[in-house]
Amino acid sequence: MNVVDRRQFLGLTLSAAAFSAASNLLPFDDRYARGKVLGADGMPVSPQIEGPETMFLTWPGDPTSTICIQWIDQDHGNELEIAYSPLESDNWQIAKVTTKPFPMTKDKVYRASISSLEPGAEYRFHIGADAPTFRFRTMPKKLTDTFHFVSGGDAGTGSHAIGTNQLAARQEPYFALIAGDLAYDNGKSPRTFIRFLKNYRAHMVDPQGRLIPLLACPGNHEVDGAYKQPREKAGSYLSVFDCFYPDTTYGVYDIGDDFSLVLLDTDHISPIEGEQTSWLEKTLAARQDKKHLFVANHVPAYPSYRAANIDSDKPGTGAAQRKLWCPLFERYNVDVVLEHHDHLFKRSHPLTDGRKDKYGVPYLGDGSWGMLRPLKEPELRPYLAKVSSSYHMTAHHLEGDERFHVALEENGRIADVCMTRNKRASQRG
Repeated sequence: MNVVDRRQFLGLTLSAAAFSAASNLLPFDDRYARGKVLGADGMPVSPQIEGPETMFLTWPGDPTSTICIQWIDQDHGNELEIAYSPLESDNWQIAKVTTKPFPMTKDKVYRASISSLEPGAEYRFHIGADAPTFRFRTMPKKLTDTFHFVSGGDAGTGSHAIGTNQLAARQEPYFALIAGDLAYDNGKSPRTFIRFLKNYRAHMVDPQGRLIPLLACPGNHEVDGAYKQPREKAGSYLSVFDCFYPDTTYGVYDIGDDFSLVLLDTDHISPIEGEQTSWLEKTLAARQDKKHLFVANHVPAYPSYRAANIDSDKPGTGAAQRKLWCPLFERYNVDVVLEHHDHLFKRSHPLTDGRKDKYGVPYLGDGSWGMLRPLKEPELRPYLAKVSSSYHMTAHHLEGDERFHVALEENGRIADVCMTRNKRASQRG
């Protein structure tokens, strides 16, 4: 892993040209100079929106050919349909909208899952007749151009989360990954979860007007009881993400031929030990031909705030992951692990067995999309390369066999840039 300073990064002609061409909006430097949009009172501005206030998109399966459109609303008792077509075509097709209960309320989850879409294409849709039209895009089959997405964790519903939403949307990402602690509903406050979805719907629309799909893995604040609970204890979260997690709360997205994103559950519903770890090893082993192999989970193996107790007999935060998962990440040469929970910004050194190793695995995160803590004894965590107390999300740019990871603070300032390259034998030529 290479650290790239801001001047060097902005001077990388290929990256700058590819990203600027992909957006066709702002000069490369300007995109990163712009932060959240504030009103006269200094608070993030929420735009007036059309359509369901809680509507968001996610992927029920293959990201190149499927989409799931869903929202939460009162039970209106009437059947709905979604009409959709390619952006530049009048070949409209119809998808049925199904409903199911939204737990602990009288509301319903409205959902339409659409398949057989074209890879790398733009689509439009509307809900019912005389309704506003919305846009989205499917993922490309081959990553022949710069591919970019954003990630973070620990959002909540406050003004800082809204500001980070605005900043994330300005990057024009293909999708957003919030790896745990989305709403802070604790599995028992559906209205809090609805506020999170309303914020996401209002602000996570890219400059081209496209809705940005949301991916997630579970965190402790999705679950009533936080750890080692049954599925029904994560009612709000699984009411909308069960399209991807029908049985377990871990899985993998194969995004075209080049990129795999593995999403894990750090002991909230699915135990770390046993079936999930066995599945993880098989999943990583089967994807050694990928150009890009990412893992994301919530509780960090290498925390920036909580005590890891790596050299102690007392188990610390992330002990189970360090014992069971990190050796697999190292054996199968995972490119980067995204982890959160501690409410800071962090980048670890590339690590092998917890020690700095240029051939090791870097860990990025630490969950400050909308939550923040002060620094706590960073000198006692020698595995950290950089840490700061700042609200942030990370923009990931994938080019060929390289990846640029740009940590952006909520005001748009670049907090950190690093680059990773493939280490898997099948990708080294």
